[in-house]
Amino acid sequence: MNIEQSDVFRARVAKHAALADPARLRIVDLLTLGDLSPTELQSELGMPSNLLSHHLRTLEDAGLATRHRSEADKRRSYFRLAPGALKGLVPGREYGAGRVLFVCTRNSARSQLATALWRQASDIPSTSAGTHPAERIAQGAIDVARRYGLDLAGLTPRPLEEVAREEDLIVTVCDNAHEELPGLRGIHWSIPDPLRLNTREAFENAFTDINRRINDLAPRLHAA
Repeated sequence: MNIEQSDVFRARVAKHAALADPARLRIVDLLTLGDLSPTELQSELGMPSNLLSHHLRTLEDAGLATRHRSEADKRRSYFRLAPGALKGLVPGREYGAGRVLFVCTRNSARSQLATALWRQASDIPSTSAGTHPAERIAQGAIDVARRYGLDLAGLTPRPLEEVAREEDLIVTVCDNAHEELPGLRGIHWSIPDPLRLNTREAFENAFTDINRRINDLAPRLHAA
């Protein structure tokens, strides 16, 4: 995935650079609670006025804070968070996908769980496949899915070559599949194979890991 030097990206860089200083981060924390005058900020932070002025100018230049005159004492000003100041600090919906294709070796556990969880988190279509599909879904995957209200019973593992489409965003959820497909453009999640231990705990751990990753990824994708 290439880094695009767009205006939005450069604005994010400027905000992160401004917040990298502990004093400026503290000022922004305070401004999330309410508007403050320079005098009030100076009292709270215990720093010289010239240094505070430097930090406030930096926050203004980065689009994080704005100042306005008091309606009472016209000589006093207040600083507040700029509209949408914190927008973009967390990566946004920058990547499009026609469909999300989860891939593991046997398509019997991790990729099936990922597909079921994805359908709860996103409207973007999803499916799964294996590089060397098993004959059936692993019982441990069926059991852990059922405990969380998901149904994998009746599904059949399928080979990658029969499922993949050009518009797919491929997410490999096991190291074997990822390393078997060199140069593949997509995303890799290094999730331990629960079938190696084949215990309830192993499947619970895999489910928890996949669920967390999906909840992180889903808001960042838009339908292509």
